[in-house]
Amino acid sequence: MKIKAIRILGTRGIPANHGGFETFAEQLALYLVARGWRVTVYCQQDEAGEVHEDEWMGVHRVHIPVTQGGALGTVVFDWKSTLHAGRSPGLILTLGYNTAVFGLWYRIKGLTNFFNMDGIEWRRQKWGTVAKVWFYLNEWAGAWLGNHLIADHPEIKNHLSSRVQRSKITTIAYGGKLVEQADVGKLAHYGLEPNGYAILIARAEPENSILEVVRAWARKPRGLKLVVLGKYDPNHAYQASVTAAGSDEVLFVGAVYDAPTVEALRFYARLYIHGHQVGGTNPSLVEALGAGNAVLAHDNGFNRWVCGPDARFFDGEQGCAQVLDTLLSDETQLQRMRSASAQRHREAFTWDAILADYLALLAPHADLMLAEAPAPAGAARIKD
Repeated sequence: MKIKAIRILGTRGIPANHGGFETFAEQLALYLVARGWRVTVYCQQDEAGEVHEDEWMGVHRVHIPVTQGGALGTVVFDWKSTLHAGRSPGLILTLGYNTAVFGLWYRIKGLTNFFNMDGIEWRRQKWGTVAKVWFYLNEWAGAWLGNHLIADHPEIKNHLSSRVQRSKITTIAYGGKLVEQADVGKLAHYGLEPNGYAILIARAEPENSILEVVRAWARKPRGLKLVVLGKYDPNHAYQASVTAAGSDEVLFVGAVYDAPTVEALRFYARLYIHGHQVGGTNPSLVEALGAGNAVLAHDNGFNRWVCGPDARFFDGEQGCAQVLDTLLSDETQLQRMRSASAQRHREAFTWDAILADYLALLAPHADLMLAEAPAPAGAARIKD
């Protein structure tokens, strides 16, 4: 029996609970399974124990236990996953290049490895010199060792073209869910009303312009709340400075992992503010377009391509404040921006289109002859 098989590495695993790459891995895995593929996803388990395998929604999962924490734990997990994935034939899809040097193992084994190269990690302000050098070297390693590269944004492809020939790179963005309604009752917990607040969803890091946005918002009474999602540690200098800069109209609600709640908070916002300065196609920004949000984004080539020309853009605290001063009260313009966001999502970022592009790219490389593809012995089938 001839089936197509793929192993997906580089995320913490599925179901998605951590971020954009996990959401993408889940979407792609289920999409391919529905088309008869044998899909394996590697999942990080933060505890001691043995490697074990199971199935979830038809996806084969390999759970790799890791006792180390933080970045070291991620490196150990990636190494163990690479060794395991290299034991049998089939296509490899690696999400992110942070440990791309391990891809040498697939070259030695003669396996085909596609790298989704994600953003330009070594440019992020949060990393120290050693980490930046590590990411820089691994970006080169991924470019050289990968059989083919996937860029999530045209600017990322342009960047990678300085490392390898453009013909080795395919641009496929991330998808986002179309949200046409959400549970308005989720707002009550935060004391919010539809269209009565703006929202910012981002990791609390300097390159996401959060301090500039909060300061801009707090310059004067706005008559609206700015709702900031994310974890803010009072012992972290930058994060403490962000919370200290807020006014009584800035609401820090912490990290929110309940998907319906995040969906509702985004859907009913008057304005979505996106301060990311570094990266390609940011999943949270795509999700804002899918929710039909009016978007105010940091002015850079990454965000301008994703949002399209009808969003509003800012650079720095002063620029952000100037836009807020006029935009928040201009319902006509906000409505035009909402319509433009929804249109941009439909034309470029629907999951159906994104996953179809991945299928077209991966399918010619994924043939595998198997008599049958049973679940591993003793595996438990886990239902959603």
